[in-house]
Amino acid sequence: MGEAMTESDIDVLERAQAFARPLISGEMLSSGENTWDHAHAVAQSVAFLGGAVSLQAASYLVYACEHLNKPQEVITKAFGAPYAVLAMETTKLVQLQKNSRAQATVLANVGAASVSTEPQGAAHLPHQTEAVRRMLMAFSKDLRVILLRLSSRLQTLRFCAATTKTCNPVLAQETLSVFAPLANRLGIWQIKWELEDLAFRFLEPKTYKDVANWLDEKRVEREDYIRGLQTKIQSELKTLGIKAEVQGRPKHIFSIVKKMRGKSVGFDRILDVRALRIVVPSVEDCYAALDWVNQHFEAIAQEFDDYIARPKQNGYQSLHSVVRDDGGRPIEIQIRTQAMHEHAEFGVAAHWAYKEAGVKGYQGVSATSSYDAKIAVLRQLLAWERELVDPDGHGAQVSAGGDQALGAELDDRIYVLSPAAEIVELPQGSTAVDFAYTIHTNLGHRCRGARLDGVMVPLNTPLKNGQTVEVVTLKEGGPSRDWLNPELGFLASARAKAKVRAWFNAQVMQETIQRGREAVEKLLQREGKTSMNLESLASQLGFKSSEQLFEGVGKDEFSLKNIEQIIRPEVVAPPVDELSKLKKRSRAEDNTSKGALLVVGMDSLLTQLARCCKPAPPDAIQGFVTRGKGVSIHRQNCPNFKQLVIKDADRVIQVQWGNTQSMAFYPVDVALEAYDRQGLLRDISEVFAKERMNVVGVQTQTIKGVAWMTFTVEVQDSSKVDKVLSIVKEVKGVRAVRRR
Repeated sequence: MGEAMTESDIDVLERAQAFARPLISGEMLSSGENTWDHAHAVAQSVAFLGGAVSLQAASYLVYACEHLNKPQEVITKAFGAPYAVLAMETTKLVQLQKNSRAQATVLANVGAASVSTEPQGAAHLPHQTEAVRRMLMAFSKDLRVILLRLSSRLQTLRFCAATTKTCNPVLAQETLSVFAPLANRLGIWQIKWELEDLAFRFLEPKTYKDVANWLDEKRVEREDYIRGLQTKIQSELKTLGIKAEVQGRPKHIFSIVKKMRGKSVGFDRILDVRALRIVVPSVEDCYAALDWVNQHFEAIAQEFDDYIARPKQNGYQSLHSVVRDDGGRPIEIQIRTQAMHEHAEFGVAAHWAYKEAGVKGYQGVSATSSYDAKIAVLRQLLAWERELVDPDGHGAQVSAGGDQALGAELDDRIYVLSPAAEIVELPQGSTAVDFAYTIHTNLGHRCRGARLDGVMVPLNTPLKNGQTVEVVTLKEGGPSRDWLNPELGFLASARAKAKVRAWFNAQVMQETIQRGREAVEKLLQREGKTSMNLESLASQLGFKSSEQLFEGVGKDEFSLKNIEQIIRPEVVAPPVDELSKLKKRSRAEDNTSKGALLVVGMDSLLTQLARCCKPAPPDAIQGFVTRGKGVSIHRQNCPNFKQLVIKDADRVIQVQWGNTQSMAFYPVDVALEAYDRQGLLRDISEVFAKERMNVVGVQTQTIKGVAWMTFTVEVQDSSKVDKVLSIVKEVKGVRAVRRR
């Protein structure tokens, strides 16, 4: 398949060899193979499959990485960034696979003592297969990494077979379950068949040997017979004007065993042990050759497949037929064109060099078609992903007797392509907005439109496997609140939803802080204290920063009166007998809640409920002796009360609720935050009405679509407020609700 190398090609290959040789020639891989020999064999496999010279050079650089202190920097300096990225990505994948295989080997060894007919480690295969598959999909952003890994795995198995070394069963099973199907999906059958046979040889040596012996017993007779047929068919077709090349086709032991087991038949019942391949110039010649075969042999109708009219998913095309000769012996015959034959043998391997395609193109991939070729290959990978999830098309299956839960989990994901043909993994039902946030948060915020496979679509269009997604953006901007509405279907990814919420929360927080800053600065201006250090003021009030102070004030959780007490000159404390004066005053100025509040250890004093926290029975309460206004009653968790305690703990006084059987009503504030909409105020008011709570005041403010509301309701028992809060929270659009 390869083309003649240019002088620059030879130069980069020789430089890569010279660079790697002193680093790896004396090293050994875990398989026992010399690292240099392994790298050289991988490079030869890549060349045989038509891989670019850069890929052959990378075969050596990959194995040099672990022997360099700063491999990326060193390789970039010596060969350029593309070589460094390819070598590092492949090295990273190799290490991840080693770690995964090591874990599976430990599990296999733990279960080795148990009696089982499965190959060692097979019980853990579904999870091992999934781990390796995920890795291959993740690293398929550069498809050349996968070709390097396929070639490397093939060489490892070849080495073990040639040296009769023991092959790790987990590695062999991984090859059979992941690498061979991947080679098949990409149509690289040259690698696929050999991977299968070698892996099977190590997993089931007795069965492999038995079938090999059966094939060998009549090998000479069979080969003589096939050579006679080749000559006859080629000659007969030539007389019809069809220039045909007739080949004997080697039989692969693993495929024979699969058929024996799949059809529950013995070796003597396998129909395609004798096999021929007819390669002709054109599609018309294919059908003409088939017609001749059917005239001279007895066709077995149920064994005919037309993969020219209906190609396989990986692009494979050929006519398959099984016929019987005059002696009743079955013969499998494949008929295809030369182009079909090259694709069947090498699959998409010719496209692995897409990054090298220049103006003249490379390996038939022109500069204009390289992107399309890359997309075609990626789509094959995506199809392979779905095939692993559901091999029979009947639901979530990962392997025979496989893990259905794992299959269901895989089925919840899709893979789409970026405009640069990178694979992006997303939850099922994702949209272009999810895609944008997966690429970058800022891209998601600025997303305003989308194209799927070049066609403009609404932003809430669900994506499908293999689609190419292009996002249309503004230079600046933020997300829409509609994106968080589940009924509109803009987002499926929890990650994307979290990023949208974070953006709005940050906006609201900044508005709250700004509102608090303005209130504090107005107070300081009014008091003539504009030069006061705000950080120092915040520290005195118990805040870590001025922004925290502004936030507390902006949320109405911290009263400006606390700031006034710090910036105003200290007022002389009242005399010790002030309590007695308050006591006398209270007899004349008692309020409507007489008997409802008691100061511990004293007769009734003048008391007032603090407006900042609005306590109501049975809240835990405490009193604070004010200067001339009696005892102010606060809830114990009131932020303002806590600040008063810090400033003057001596003025704290114990109080308790008195006659709670009275019919007195107490005002309580309920604050909420909601997405503004028509009918919001009505819906919330109806909740209070149904719960028989009288609303005596409403304050509302809307900023950029967010409504901030405070309802003042009258209650006899504050414990009922919690029930109402839970109901209000279920009202459509309400984001948060609390008692102030």
